[in-house]
Amino acid sequence: MKTTLLIMAAGIGSRFGKGIKQLEPVDASNHIIMDYSIHDAIEAGFNHVVFIIRKDIEKEFKEVIGDRIASICDEHNVTVDYAFQDINDIPGDLPEGRTKPWGTGQAVLAAKNIINTPFIVINADDYYGKEGFKAVHEYLVNGGKSCMAGFILKNTLSDNGGVTRGICKMDESNNLTDVEETSNIIKTENGAEADGTTVDVNSLVSMNMWGLTPDFLDVLEEGFKEFFEKEVPNNPQKSEYLIPIFIGELLNEGKMNVKVLKTNDTWYGMTYHEDVATVKNSFKEMLDNGVYNTDLFSDL
Repeated sequence: MKTTLLIMAAGIGSRFGKGIKQLEPVDASNHIIMDYSIHDAIEAGFNHVVFIIRKDIEKEFKEVIGDRIASICDEHNVTVDYAFQDINDIPGDLPEGRTKPWGTGQAVLAAKNIINTPFIVINADDYYGKEGFKAVHEYLVNGGKSCMAGFILKNTLSDNGGVTRGICKMDESNNLTDVEETSNIIKTENGAEADGTTVDVNSLVSMNMWGLTPDFLDVLEEGFKEFFEKEVPNNPQKSEYLIPIFIGELLNEGKMNVKVLKTNDTWYGMTYHEDVATVKNSFKEMLDNGVYNTDLFSDL
């Protein structure tokens, strides 16, 4: 069965080189976080990779990442495609002076004409671990429609400052009922808190790892039209069409069911510059412990 890994990479800076966190090597072999995500997705069974990028970075992206990944994928019968997020690709007129991208919802819509399989969507610069990819793939190939990898909050916190997380609320069958965006969650001696209020470190949180089907893209497209009619006029410069918020609206209206699949893996990201050293140490440990091979894709 064909299944797709959809990587949101349009936020990568137009100047490749120092300072672009998505391109920060995390091991001695100069692999980046995205390499590990692609490895884990292929290992889980995904056999189609789609990069969502901007057209203006296509040449540099392919030179630095895309061509190398395409070569590896070719060896493992995995196809690679590109979708291009464009600020002008909208169901209306571009507000004068608008330069801010339209968000993750529009990013995923950029791939609508390329995706005709169940798919998983991830951020380019987040490390999710193997368990989430396996759980989502298994759910999708067994006929599941919509799911989300739920990470344990304590496995997603930074040692270097506060983070924003979508804390999940679920029913007794692990169906998502609500995602509560909680800002400034910091580690404490006894767990975690947000602005002085204790937060349960064993809560499940959304890290933007969704399992979806092509049917969802039609709903997402209709939602984008509505977003342009209702939201954009109120905030033409900054309004964003975000997948978690849109899915939350569908949940509240009873128009969607999302199964939460718990993963015990640790999520890594580079929220703060100081996180880089921690992330590199974590990858070194995983390599030392045989979780991955130094020649990353050699075990596939």
